[in-house]
Amino acid sequence: MARYAIGDIQGCATELAALLRRLRFSADRDRLWFVGDLVNRGPASLEALRLVHALRDNATVVLGNHDLHLLALAYGPPSRPRSADTLDEVLSAPDRDRLLEWLLTRPLAHLEAGDLLVHAGLVPQWTPARTLELAAEVEAVLRERPGELFAHMYGDKPDRWSERLEGSERWRFTVNVLTRLRVCTAAGRVNLRLKGLPPEGRSPYLPWFRIERRASRDVRVVFGHWSAHGYVNEHGVLGLDTGCVWGGALTAQNLDPPGERVSLPCSGYLVPGED
Repeated sequence: MARYAIGDIQGCATELAALLRRLRFSADRDRLWFVGDLVNRGPASLEALRLVHALRDNATVVLGNHDLHLLALAYGPPSRPRSADTLDEVLSAPDRDRLLEWLLTRPLAHLEAGDLLVHAGLVPQWTPARTLELAAEVEAVLRERPGELFAHMYGDKPDRWSERLEGSERWRFTVNVLTRLRVCTAAGRVNLRLKGLPPEGRSPYLPWFRIERRASRDVRVVFGHWSAHGYVNEHGVLGLDTGCVWGGALTAQNLDPPGERVSLPCSGYLVPGED
């Protein structure tokens, strides 16, 4: 049996199908871990969602920011899609309710066999156990009162972790860290506007996984979200967003020895800077 973790798909269903063929994926023996962002920006979000949904128990999926955005359009207060969204086909599909109800029950974090799967990252103060607890708090609201969560989900504040955070501010910070984080300070302050390469010079903001003595260093964290940074395999982390929708590659890596990596080049549907 192999456990393959797969990077951000973002509606690139053709590339995902080709990658599964390259892996010689077999439902009898293999499992797939998806780092989130199954949908949006690419040309085939509905097909990608259907493909992963059809994998059933062979697929472990955590929610990414684009997946949550799709759910917000479906279950949240009325709002307009963003100009770059490619989600209309999902929202008008005959099987939309079945697909979205399944997506609504996906977790924000998953821990198994020493590997912690999240979409984006963790602040230094969060242990794996605390991460799962905070994720579970949001997941409960997401499944029981999705409209309430989505009414308060968007925004960049608060920008620093505190155990004193409550209610919607606590939910928003948890969602932002698990689905949008790239850089932060050692004190747990996040900057969600920094999207390119890591800041140079003496900036207090570092890639979250390079903060010394972060509380999550006892497990391997598997994540995506940071296409500009690309593949990461260092400091007990595995980053797999290699920019498929931007013309990079769709990457899978075996989580168990020998840990081989497979990357499928992608033609690209967006130009960097258009995001």
